[in-house]
Amino acid sequence: MKLENQQVFVRVISYLKPFKAMIIMALLAMAVVAATETSIPALMKPLLDRGFTGGFNEKLWQVPVFLVGIAFIRGAAQFLSNYWLNRVINNVLLVLREQMFRKLLQASTDFFLKSTAANLINTVVFEVNNVLSILSSVAINLVRDSLQVIGLLAYLFYLNWKLTLVVFVIFPIIGFIMSHINRRLRLINRKQQDYTSRLAYVVEEAAAGHKVVKLNNGQDYEMQRFKTMAEELRVFAIKASVAGGLNQPLTQLIASIALSAVLLIAIIQSSSMGTTVGEFAAFVTAMLLIISPLKHLADINQPLQRGLIAAEMIFGLIDQPAETERLAESTIPLTIAKGQIEFKDIAFSYAKNLSDAIETESREVLRDIQLSIQPGEVIAFVGPSGSGKTTLVNLVPRFFEPTKGGIYLDGELISHYRLSDLRKQIGFVSQDVILFNDTIAANVAYGVVQAHEIDRVKVAEAIAAANLTEMIRDLPDGIDTLIGDNGNRLSGGQRQRMAIARAVYKNAPILILDEATSALDSESERQVQEALESLMHGRTTLVIAHRLSTIENADRIVVLEHGRIVELGTHAELIALNGLYSSLHRLQFSARD
Repeated sequence: MKLENQQVFVRVISYLKPFKAMIIMALLAMAVVAATETSIPALMKPLLDRGFTGGFNEKLWQVPVFLVGIAFIRGAAQFLSNYWLNRVINNVLLVLREQMFRKLLQASTDFFLKSTAANLINTVVFEVNNVLSILSSVAINLVRDSLQVIGLLAYLFYLNWKLTLVVFVIFPIIGFIMSHINRRLRLINRKQQDYTSRLAYVVEEAAAGHKVVKLNNGQDYEMQRFKTMAEELRVFAIKASVAGGLNQPLTQLIASIALSAVLLIAIIQSSSMGTTVGEFAAFVTAMLLIISPLKHLADINQPLQRGLIAAEMIFGLIDQPAETERLAESTIPLTIAKGQIEFKDIAFSYAKNLSDAIETESREVLRDIQLSIQPGEVIAFVGPSGSGKTTLVNLVPRFFEPTKGGIYLDGELISHYRLSDLRKQIGFVSQDVILFNDTIAANVAYGVVQAHEIDRVKVAEAIAAANLTEMIRDLPDGIDTLIGDNGNRLSGGQRQRMAIARAVYKNAPILILDEATSALDSESERQVQEALESLMHGRTTLVIAHRLSTIENADRIVVLEHGRIVELGTHAELIALNGLYSSLHRLQFSARD
């Protein structure tokens, strides 16, 4: 193994420490299996030497009893060893999955920008099963078969140490072959898992965009993408099977050569040293029995290499710094914010926040942002696409960190507050509504861990504020109705109002609205806008809007272009200024006419 492989392997083994008792029991059971394996050739010597000369006739009945007893003990030991090891393995898998998912929930925003959902799903759900291959192969095959080999070798030494030395010749040869195959397998398995993630991503995109695929007759295009990835995966799977498949036949060939040499030497010894038939048969039987565990040990290589690559992916996720670690979470508590926000000399560049694998050149999104927002003020952000509106508001909940300057909440740098406390102050409603396959109550009160802890009166009030009471009244289970995957049982307007109800339930003093009505028809927009006006009352509100008609009543409108604030004022002031805002306003209303 390379050093990095050893580190990964040792780290996997470290997860076994809490289950020492079960592992010891499993190892003892494996030792019993190995001992019963050695007892078979040990029985051959007295049976052949004395059983066919009449010296063993009186006790001949003991032979079948002994064999049946050995078979029973061996079977029971195998069952117990497999049972205990599988309990350990599944406990370890549970721990790994929980650690990965916890780190996934705690990961920073830029981590999700660098990773695809398919890759994360593949790692958390599927690749962890390949670590099971490590544990099962090592625990069941390596340990049990190694014990069998050691036991049989010890018996071979006892019978004839000179012949046994011939057997030892095969071990360095097998090790040399496996070391070369390992390097090849490791490279192939890494490529294979990469193409597996890519294939999963193609399936994910095709499933998520099934309407676009159908409307644009993109079935052939998607099929071609899928076939290309699947073919690459097939090629690497074949390469892996070829490389891994060489282990066993080569091991068998070497073992057969060694066995032939042993047989030849044993025949020569029998004529000169008087080796008995029983000794010879026992030695040959032990030699034949040792080939099977040797083959199993050779077969470990392929799943072991695949499992090590999977473990690298798993530990890569587990080792991701949690967002609180990366943002150096402060200890200043924050109960209820007043809502005064100030941007001082803010600049932001993605090059300093994303991996070099994603961004190789500096891409400055914001620069020289100076803005002071008073508690309860409604501030709208408008501008051409790519002007930095969304990035700017994403700095407030610290989804990203400014590369220059600071953001202050109630006179204190937001980085000084506890991250969890800061985010409790912020409600968020976006055009991309995320709902969960749960009840209406659970979605409105999202964040409440136990269902019985949900304040149902508060849920009803939030639903009423979001103009959803009539819809809930028509549902058979009311607020306990399941809404399906991402709320697919609701209309677009209803989903948007569910997001508003969630913000009402949270009752945060700061509200961010990111194009909350841009994807709705006129009637749905009217209903959502009414709910939003109720929600915005008394809250510091940051609004991103493409439809300028929805923000004409904002206290102030911030106009961004190329990451800078180019205009600032009320709707009337900006129209009178006859600048960028006025131009955007004329374009929208002329388009409507």
